[in-house]
Formats: sequence, C-alpha cells, structure tokens
Amino acid sequence: MKQVLIINGHPDKESFNHALSAAYKKGLSKTAARVSQIDIADLTFNPNLQHGYRKRTELEPDLLDAIEKIKQADHLVWVFPMWWSGYPAIMKGFIDRVFLPGITFEPVAGKPFPLRLLKGKTGRIIITADAPKWYDRFFMHRPLINQFKRGTLQFCGINPVKVTYIGPIKDSKPDFRKNWLDKVYVLGESIK
Repeated sequence: MKQVLIINGHPDKESFNHALSAAYKKGLSKTAARVSQIDIADLTFNPNLQHGYRKRTELEPDLLDAIEKIKQADHLVWVFPMWWSGYPAIMKGFIDRVFLPGITFEPVAGKPFPLRLLKGKTGRIIITADAPKWYDRFFMHRPLINQFKRGTLQFCGINPVKVTYIGPIKDSKPDFRKNWLDKVYVLGESIK
C-alpha cells in the first residue's frame, strides 16, 4: 500500500492551494493509499537556519514529526503558489530546516554529489501562478521548477518528480478553478 504525503506550502488556509490539496486528498480516498498531510503554516518552528550547516539548530517537535512523515512516504505531493518566481517564505524556511545533511542527503568526501537519502520516493509538484505557463517556460526559463524539482527534490533522490502548473490564477473564473480542482482530484485518484 502506497504512503502519500501531501505538503501544502501556502500560508493562507482559505487559498485555492488548500482547495487543491483537499481535491487531491479526496481523489486519494478512492484508492488504497494511506494519506498524511503537512500544512506548513500550522507548524511551530523557527524558519531560519541560524547556523547554516556549520552547526545543527535543534529541531522543534513539529519538524521532527514532519521528517518522520517524509521518511515514511513513498510519494510526496507539494502544493504551493509561485510568488516572485519562487515559493513562499514559510515553505523556504521549512525546506531549510528539514532538508538537512544526514536527513535527506549525506555529503560524500571528495565527490560532487551526495548520497541521496530519499531515493526510491516519487513526487508531484502542484504550482499555482499568476503568470501563464508559456511565460514561465520561455521568458523566465522555469526558475522555481528547476530550483525545487532538480535542486532540492531530485538532489535528495526523489525521482521522478512530475509538475502540474496551474495559471494564471489572477482574475480566473470559477469554471477555470473547478476544472483544475477536478483535474487534481483525478491525479489523486490515479495513484497506484
């Protein structure tokens, strides 16, 4: 039975991102998958990696719980908005504090690439944006997708990582949003 972890990086519980998370979870309820969820905004933790990698900052209970959920998951689903070609500050703080040496990767002396401690897991990124997909791809060259998919998830061994880009959200009509909620529901329902 597949263990699926949904991680929502939007700080606003009333956001469309939370509706997308709920739709994905509802789709998963039609499968045999076990589901857990992390709403980063609900966690209590210092988002600053105070000492960088020089010295480990003590992990708060919410982060220890999140690390266990990540380790137990077979498939990680990240739902978040793209702001300024990046993700929300609270999500960046979460990644800085959780994706640490010895937890998600292990540096190997004399080698450019680490031991990938999340190998064997798969991922999906569901991004909402105000920019159309073509603008992000051809003018911006997908900075958020490249950084998060390749520079974080695949760097730690999560592969493949599929991307669902939803935009533009600004001024979108209810039919547009309902259509995407239906599509995300089907993504959850299609987990094997």
